[in-house]
Amino acid sequence: MSYRIGSGVDFHQLAEGRDLMIGGVHIPHSKGAVGHSDADVLLHAICDALLGAACLGDIGVHFPDTDAAYKNIDSKILLKQTVKLIANEGYRIVNIDSTLCLQEPKIKPYIPQMQQVIAAIVGVTEKDISVKATTTEQMGFVGRKEGVIAYATVLLQKF
Repeated sequence: MSYRIGSGVDFHQLAEGRDLMIGGVHIPHSKGAVGHSDADVLLHAICDALLGAACLGDIGVHFPDTDAAYKNIDSKILLKQTVKLIANEGYRIVNIDSTLCLQEPKIKPYIPQMQQVIAAIVGVTEKDISVKATTTEQMGFVGRKEGVIAYATVLLQKF
């Protein structure tokens, strides 16, 4: 059996007047992530991890922010398309581990729903999706509540 590991990271600024989408879930908050798409930092990091593990470049190669077709697109669609890309290369997802860095809002109540959404899209069980969160102890742009970061690590298996 052949296995591949991939890692991804994504950053987005936070601003008033935007919805906050994380892991395919709408999180009520006074600020939302800024981006060309819906700016779902977690799904973007997962896409990059999957693409990297399969040596297919990154999210910007496949879904460039210069393409109007991706303006305000739901990142769940990007994740679905990414899963198809890695399947075309003969890989299936074994598990996903991820970490969110944000000062607020607290996302613990939303993690089970994120796991459900992601698992349904990528074709694994919720127990194969790990979503963790941490603050930066008020340090840096995340600590100042100006942005959010997501890290993702994936394991793929050749089928």
